[in-house]
Amino acid sequence: MSAVVEVKGLTKRYGDTTVLNAIDFTLKEGKIYGLLGRNGAGKTTIMHMLAAQLFPTKGTVKVFGENPYENKRVLDRICFIKESQRYPETFKVSDVLGVAETLFPNWDRRYAENLLEQFDLPRNRPVKKLSRGMTSSVGIIVGLASRAPLTIFDEPYLGLDAVARSMFYELLLEDYANHPRTVILSTHLIDEVSQLLEHVIVIDKGEILFDEEADTLRDKGYTVAGPAGKVNSFVGDKEVVSSSALGGFSTATVIGVSAGEKEEAEKLGLDIVPVSLQELIVHLTGKRKRQTEGGFGA
Repeated sequence: MSAVVEVKGLTKRYGDTTVLNAIDFTLKEGKIYGLLGRNGAGKTTIMHMLAAQLFPTKGTVKVFGENPYENKRVLDRICFIKESQRYPETFKVSDVLGVAETLFPNWDRRYAENLLEQFDLPRNRPVKKLSRGMTSSVGIIVGLASRAPLTIFDEPYLGLDAVARSMFYELLLEDYANHPRTVILSTHLIDEVSQLLEHVIVIDKGEILFDEEADTLRDKGYTVAGPAGKVNSFVGDKEVVSSSALGGFSTATVIGVSAGEKEEAEKLGLDIVPVSLQELIVHLTGKRKRQTEGGFGA
């Protein structure tokens, strides 16, 4: 697979504040990526740079092998659905779709109209009179119907209920299967989207913690529980991201457990269960925060 995005040494500063610190990553064509991390980690800044809406302080961004800034060849192939997308005051839903059709060469009008029905959106209602969830639905429709080779969703479902979010995930997978492209999903509802993601980039404090296939990352974290002595013996020199003890009972969440070590834990009578992707990221970023503040470390 060829690279759709190549980022090298990407740095963004605002005065004395460093938002991104010399990060490198590559996105391949035809994959769904999760860009995950805490609020303020730098995710939105990355997405704005990929869409040529921010300039880097240092480093390079290549999209489809070219610099995206003021480059129509590249920008015509990117659809960026922002967290709080704004539209002109006078726009109706139909106006948003009409403009989108002029912007995206792969726009599918019939599919967009079908999505309007599925999300129960009134096409002639002014966007400013839509609820937050309905406004999010407009963005989702544009993102899906654009069929853009690089489609970026930044928290695309704000205000949507669980049923509507589930419908979005199903539609995304279905349309991705029929029309492969590179998709970036930035979200804090990690457990909801974890099964969609093929590759995960975890960012914290402007630095990349993990850049791995989702299956590899899912198999990294395990929580071990049982008698304190046995847990401590099993944990040994492994990377511990959290631990707790009550009386003689102890639990520890560790990174990097092999299949053989899982069998060893079971033979010791310990309970060992995988940590969800969301729990793992919460543990990792929480541990990093404590270390930065001079608290708990491994």
